[in-house]
Amino acid sequence: MTRNLSSESVFTKNDLAKYPFLKETARYLSPLDLQIEDFITPSMSPILDCAMERATSAIISLTVRPLINEQGNKYVIKDIEKEIISFPVALMLVSATENSLIKKRYALAEAKQATSELNSESKDFVYKIALDFGWRITFTPTDSTFEFALHFSDFLQNASHLHDVKWKLVNSKLSEGKVYLNKRDVVRLLQEEIKRRIEKRLVTVSVGKYPSEISELADKLKVIASENIGQTETEFPKVVVQEAFPPCINMLYAAASKNHHLSHMGRFALTSFLVNIGMSPESVTELFRSFSDYNERLTRYQVEHIAGARGSGTKYTCPQCSILQTHNVCKNRDDLCKRIYHPLKYYKIKSEMAQPNTPEKTETTTNE
Repeated sequence: MTRNLSSESVFTKNDLAKYPFLKETARYLSPLDLQIEDFITPSMSPILDCAMERATSAIISLTVRPLINEQGNKYVIKDIEKEIISFPVALMLVSATENSLIKKRYALAEAKQATSELNSESKDFVYKIALDFGWRITFTPTDSTFEFALHFSDFLQNASHLHDVKWKLVNSKLSEGKVYLNKRDVVRLLQEEIKRRIEKRLVTVSVGKYPSEISELADKLKVIASENIGQTETEFPKVVVQEAFPPCINMLYAAASKNHHLSHMGRFALTSFLVNIGMSPESVTELFRSFSDYNERLTRYQVEHIAGARGSGTKYTCPQCSILQTHNVCKNRDDLCKRIYHPLKYYKIKSEMAQPNTPEKTETTTNE
């Protein structure tokens, strides 16, 4: 099964083992034409075991392999081929759990593992990784305080979910549409990019019906998750609790209900918030029906795209509070708003405080 990389590859086999999310990994594995049935054969059991260890470690400790060995030295991958193949197999096992939080945790673990490795790589190597994601990035002069210049749109796409004020565009050095960054900051942004790519692959890898051996391993992962990270089926109550909406969402919801104009950011914030707390895309689409510019086909597509039912399968999360403030969507802040950074965090806290028999309901079922 051992293969060589093509002469055009900019990465080594060891690179693919450490960073298996790279596009080159798929090209490297493609000629093997591995099928799901292949992984339950005796000859493939070491790879299946490795994939299970990878997924288990991700769930328990948000890592997929040690960085340091037992002797205190940098951990060296001994079986590069097995390590490379274990990644898509782990994706299959995690996908087979059909559990969104396990998938998110696995993607985060792989991303954190990669960025831990990347921090010790050269800036030239980090540059190659950034190019794999199509980033518009260049080196800065050697005497510059910053090592990279990144197009502002690539910066915003990956900094929008980071909470520290340093990631706000107004606090960055911006010139001619480029944000100037050091290597560590670029690596941190790459973590978001890596996580998003793996989340997308966890959607596309789904095959519907899995062999019983794979389903049994997926069930073991669900048990491990429930024992180590608690309830994993949903982060929010089954009933949508309108009284737990943060002030900004209450304002947007009331405006939509009265057919008042909402900005593009307002519509996106409201839609992404509602689908993330469990409201079905059909109910959200209905909310916009009486708008003067309502187009049922287009509105349904946009809502389903945000909900992850269209396109890449990625469910978009509601923008964090700092983003809503920048776009003038944050209104009527209360005391709880001042202590949290995200509308969904506000909702989680308030919904847990609400009495179970008294909430005002906007919808009694979820579309899970």
